[in-house]
Amino acid sequence: MTNRTLSLLIAVVVFLLGACTPQDPHDQSLGDFSASNQVDLTIPTPTPLPTRPVYIPGELVEYNAQSGDTLPALAAHFNTTVQEILEANPVIPTGVTTLPPGLPMQIPIYYRNFWGAAYQIIPDSHFVNGPAAVSFDTVRFVYQNDGWLKNYIEYAAGENRSGAEIIDYVAQSFSISPRVLLSISEYLGGALSSPTLPEESATFPLGYRNYYSRGFYRQLLWVANQLNNGYYGWRKGELVEFELPDGTLERPDPWQNAASVSLHYLFSTLLPIERYHRSVSPMGYAQTYENLFGNPWETGEPHIPGSLTQPELILPFEPGKVWAFTGGPHTGWGSGTPWAALDFAPASERTGCYISDQWATAVGAGVVVRAESGFLVLDMDMDGDDRTGWVIFYLHIAGRDLIPQGSVVEAGDILGHPSCEGGTATGTHIHVARKYNGEWIIADSVLPFVMEGWVPKDGSAPYEGTLTRFERTVTACVCASLETNILATGNPDGVIQPTPTEEPIP
Repeated sequence: MTNRTLSLLIAVVVFLLGACTPQDPHDQSLGDFSASNQVDLTIPTPTPLPTRPVYIPGELVEYNAQSGDTLPALAAHFNTTVQEILEANPVIPTGVTTLPPGLPMQIPIYYRNFWGAAYQIIPDSHFVNGPAAVSFDTVRFVYQNDGWLKNYIEYAAGENRSGAEIIDYVAQSFSISPRVLLSISEYLGGALSSPTLPEESATFPLGYRNYYSRGFYRQLLWVANQLNNGYYGWRKGELVEFELPDGTLERPDPWQNAASVSLHYLFSTLLPIERYHRSVSPMGYAQTYENLFGNPWETGEPHIPGSLTQPELILPFEPGKVWAFTGGPHTGWGSGTPWAALDFAPASERTGCYISDQWATAVGAGVVVRAESGFLVLDMDMDGDDRTGWVIFYLHIAGRDLIPQGSVVEAGDILGHPSCEGGTATGTHIHVARKYNGEWIIADSVLPFVMEGWVPKDGSAPYEGTLTRFERTVTACVCASLETNILATGNPDGVIQPTPTEEPIP
């Protein structure tokens, strides 16, 4: 287990300015969180592969790039190095970001014991709340089935919500497809087929027996956290092994995809060993998903293209203002991974929670597709749907003076005031994260979350990272000291433009 994986399990309580936990402000259960053979997307569900041989160290094996693959992640999966992969594949440029789906490659492999199943359960594009989920109507689907979820009502996230509304709320928050959440709820709790929720299952309907996760809503929050930890742990190349219910190790098959590894990880933490092995087989969860929604491999178009690039972005506060960098890479939502977000706090003599008079601003042009107390979502492709294209997620924006939903903005336009509203925070600040086609984009990655030339790097634990531009490196600190101050220029390259004058300067 890597140091990064261990650090995700350490509970850190911060009492100074700017710390945040991006989760539902009405729920406290997450604070107690515990813990290829590229598929041809035009053919039916792949069949299980035979047991892998013991490869000669450094032997070249065939692999076709999958949606979202990167060289660092593949190097971790195959226990090799980026340099060795590049030497074996001279067609791949050194500075490549994401690899083109389907690209044939040869990868040097170094065998590890205890490889898991090679069977791929669902494509990544059906895991995220992305383009494949756009046409899906959760409420209608739930009401077409006769399970207990149809008439279920629970107080969740500050209001009474139906079962379908809970599914949609968690899907939106964690950016996991509602189809995945529904099929898991059916597989673990009969939510769509059992007419009544048995009394003995009412407290823990999805089977996670934890005092802080009572009721369907909190059970689903825990499931979503586990899923994202598995998905983005594999995506980052850091989840290379986990423990099975019988105490043995499993190392995901190097040809696996992130969504399938995510489901392996979830079921390994929840089910006894016999049920675990069935759950990740063609007769387990995959059969439930297909019975509900059809074969996902027939429509599982890749959602992350090759050579993906980020639009040019500026810092999320007004040009000429100095704010503090208070949070290095940390989770976009929930607890654990993905480390997709960064935090900034306005300069102030006050500490703790208050509504600042300063403004959070748009990092780029877009349309505001969500605006409510605590949350704002900026859709940069302007199609009005935050499940497609580049999206910027803002957390802790105050309801006061908040720009209305539907507003079209340019880079630098004001959006609202920093606060502690939304999620859990110990001090006024803004939390910003990126998504592309529904997938959280990790801040420190081959596609770094660069704003005005500042490049983020992970720390040894969440929030402890850095920003570097040219010769200067700023280490995040909730103390908001002078060393953490950053001046916004309003230009993607970070260069300060001269002030216009009426007469030219000779």
